[in-house]
Amino acid sequence: MKIENKNIEDINVGIIGFGYIASGVFSLIQRQKDYMAKKIKKNLNIVRIAEKDLKKIEASSMKGLKDIKVSSNADDVLEDGSIDIVVELIGGINPAYDYVYKALSSGKYVVTANKDLIANKGGELLAVAERNNVDILFEASVGGGIPIIGPLKSSLASNNISKIVGIVNGTTNYILTQMEKNNLSFDEALKKAQELGYAEKANPSSDIEGYDAACKLAILSSIAFNSRVTLNDVYREGITDVSSDDIKNALDMGYRIKLLAIGIEENGEISVRVHPALIPTSHILASIENTFNAVYVYGNYVGEMMSYGRGAGDRPTASSVVGDIIKIARNFDRKRKGIIYGCSCFENKKFRSIDDTISKFYILIDVVDKHGVLARIAEVFGRNLVSINSMIQKQTDKEKSARLIFITHGVVNKNLYKSIDEISKLDVVDKVLNVIRVEDLS
Repeated sequence: MKIENKNIEDINVGIIGFGYIASGVFSLIQRQKDYMAKKIKKNLNIVRIAEKDLKKIEASSMKGLKDIKVSSNADDVLEDGSIDIVVELIGGINPAYDYVYKALSSGKYVVTANKDLIANKGGELLAVAERNNVDILFEASVGGGIPIIGPLKSSLASNNISKIVGIVNGTTNYILTQMEKNNLSFDEALKKAQELGYAEKANPSSDIEGYDAACKLAILSSIAFNSRVTLNDVYREGITDVSSDDIKNALDMGYRIKLLAIGIEENGEISVRVHPALIPTSHILASIENTFNAVYVYGNYVGEMMSYGRGAGDRPTASSVVGDIIKIARNFDRKRKGIIYGCSCFENKKFRSIDDTISKFYILIDVVDKHGVLARIAEVFGRNLVSINSMIQKQTDKEKSARLIFITHGVVNKNLYKSIDEISKLDVVDKVLNVIRVEDLS
């Protein structure tokens, strides 16, 4: 129902794609319509929906949906002159890129939750938006319902951001939580995540191999460091090699294992990496469990701050999408359109190779249990400038075999991996089982 007030303007919205996120957006706008109109003095009206599979809409019993113009052709939304804001929710790069490019080129504002699109093509689309004096907003592309992109672009805009550290993938965080809390193997925890719909059954690689988190880090780093970062710039490791033994060993030493997204700007260089890491159990990020996300930001004036909440799901993500729609609608003027945030990538900073990054490491090795083994391994480490902080020896089920756990001091990555390559070839080494970074987060 519209609020009858001559000062309230209608803002027309078209949606492309009608999956579970889009249905959440539709439901939220319909349910909160009057409430939002009182807040922003604008009526938000969804007037068209384009969905390739019309059966999704036909099968829906959502209130008000039957009053909306629906078709299977995205051009029906893009070419409708009455539509002010296009919401793209089909995901992926193609054909989403073409749809968003066309919408921006025709002077329509765009809201999207598409992390792949923004991480790979964000710079191009922001340039198109600027040429047409409109904007593309994408709060929902990172962290579901967690406000992080807006704060980076507005309330934290005066700060020089030196570091971002986050748990930005709920699926992997759920898997690692289940491995610890319920003593599950990786495969068992993944299966449980798939059964609950947290991971895709057909191909969960986007989550477990770190691609999803890397896209999100590229987006956050571009904004934080004012320099374009794409998915291809992010060093990436997933969690498929993390074992139950690694989880237990980490806890014994006062750490938890999390998949971290880390962006650092130092001396004009950017380091961006996604990988599992041991973090101290005393740090607040170690307490983030199951599908929750959290992002730490280090600013030169604000200091440390953290955003925390549900990183996925139809309702949290829809909240962010509609929040972006409201940002556009608050000061909307058809006659004189304007940019809300725009592109903040006004610099072109260099990237630091992962090989030259300095990290601490957890190393798990099975060796022959006899005199002199540790000395031979220590000699390799020393020759490659790797300093050992601590070492623990455990017995294994295998006869005449021992398990060594090392924690190094900070070491240049290429030196560490050269050492691991040499150690794995020693005749006294059965297998280097795992190598995981250690992040003190101080």
